[in-house]
Amino acid sequence: MWNEFKKFAFKGNVLDLAVGVIIGAAFGKIVSSLVADIIMPIVGLATFGADLSDLKYKVIAYGSFLQAVVNFFITAFAIFVFVKIINRYRKKEEAKPAAPTPDVKEELLKEIRDLLKEKKRI
Repeated sequence: MWNEFKKFAFKGNVLDLAVGVIIGAAFGKIVSSLVADIIMPIVGLATFGADLSDLKYKVIAYGSFLQAVVNFFITAFAIFVFVKIINRYRKKEEAKPAAPTPDVKEELLKEIRDLLKEKKRI
């Protein structure tokens, strides 16, 4: 059961989806911070100091936005390192299987082909 779980959890599609969800959530924080901390205060300035949510002026909180960007890059780097380790583990597992033995039918077909080639030469 453990081996089945490992095959499922470390399959490429599952890892890609997990990475996408994590990066998407982190990027969502950047967009939320951009809107809440940068764009809306500027809109408030354009409406003569009125904030659209409670009709008062708020200071532009660019520090919150920069923190969201830094958090995104830290999260993205951590996911990058995790995926790199998983890929290294996958390469070791993929290198283990030996070359498959040829099928008996294939061997017979090759022999027939070779015999036919010899017959044409004669």
